[in-house]
Amino acid sequence: MALKFPRDLSTWQQWQANSKPEQRVKNLLRKLKGRQEQNIVSCAVSGVLHMNHPEPELLIVLESTSPTSVVSLLRPVEYLKDSRVAVIAPINVEYLLPQGPWQVQEVDTDVLTQHRDIKVVLAAGHYLPLGAAVYRDAQKMGWEFIVVQHGLMTPFAPPLPENSTLLAFSDADGDFWRSGREDITVHTVGSQLFYEAAQKPKVDIESIDSTPVFLGQMHGAELPRLSFALAGYKFCLNHGAIYRPHPSEKDKLSLITHKLWGQRGITVDTSAIPLNEMTHPVVSIFSTGVLEAAIRGIPSWVYHPKPEPWLIEFWERYGMNRWGDSPTEPPVQPCTAPADTIARIIAEKLEK
Repeated sequence: MALKFPRDLSTWQQWQANSKPEQRVKNLLRKLKGRQEQNIVSCAVSGVLHMNHPEPELLIVLESTSPTSVVSLLRPVEYLKDSRVAVIAPINVEYLLPQGPWQVQEVDTDVLTQHRDIKVVLAAGHYLPLGAAVYRDAQKMGWEFIVVQHGLMTPFAPPLPENSTLLAFSDADGDFWRSGREDITVHTVGSQLFYEAAQKPKVDIESIDSTPVFLGQMHGAELPRLSFALAGYKFCLNHGAIYRPHPSEKDKLSLITHKLWGQRGITVDTSAIPLNEMTHPVVSIFSTGVLEAAIRGIPSWVYHPKPEPWLIEFWERYGMNRWGDSPTEPPVQPCTAPADTIARIIAEKLEK
């Protein structure tokens, strides 16, 4: 299989904007009110620029403070000794940066082109406003644009920027995301998030609870909401599992669903316990948490009563085992930290 939208970013954005019924209603209301969406590719975007040197040579685009984004994009800086780095983000993220003399200021992305020493951009892609604006500048200035994979890949992932370099978790992911394109250079580096999890002691098997936890994903666009809900409800009802909502399941429809399930005897986890501290077996449709749990030594599986073909291919690509089979094996980790490998790749490009 390959991406549904291997090249056309605008088509992917239209799909993303209309992927859920509630989102389509919001878009219709915007049109009725005469509010037009800006083309995020063609305009400058405001952000917060962090620099450890007045003339940076590496520009990092951090559009999310999620753990996956932070470790994928910022951890390599710790291996880039004495490098001149700039980080642009929607908000002040100085607290996430390695210790150093960071200068912080609010800017428009047009200002970036004034920094003539920038050679390389590191980003998660060009599908969000900040990444799109920086990619536009990169094309104008001749900066090399490097995309770091930070999550698991479904056919609905956004396309890669033209003539970019991809740093992938695996050879299979690199081939999948490239989807036959000849303008993409791929290097396999591994997942820094998984690598760091694998360095920690495994959970004592005697401390593992017998009640499974189902990781919710009703916020997702990859499947209809009913499909997400049916899988979670059916599994929890049939196996006495606890339903753990995704942090994004805060919309009214999700909250109503949680309440109805609670009335039907399903325990909905409302605690703030981090997933990486839980000791319950983990089940989900295709959450990264399945692999994170396996790395920690906790039994984990995937489940859907009627999986679509792409979902079965996804499970196979990541070695995720279905409920009823043996638990998912932890993914094999590289000998070198992916962040170190990424730093070496960047250093080579900066020396050119």
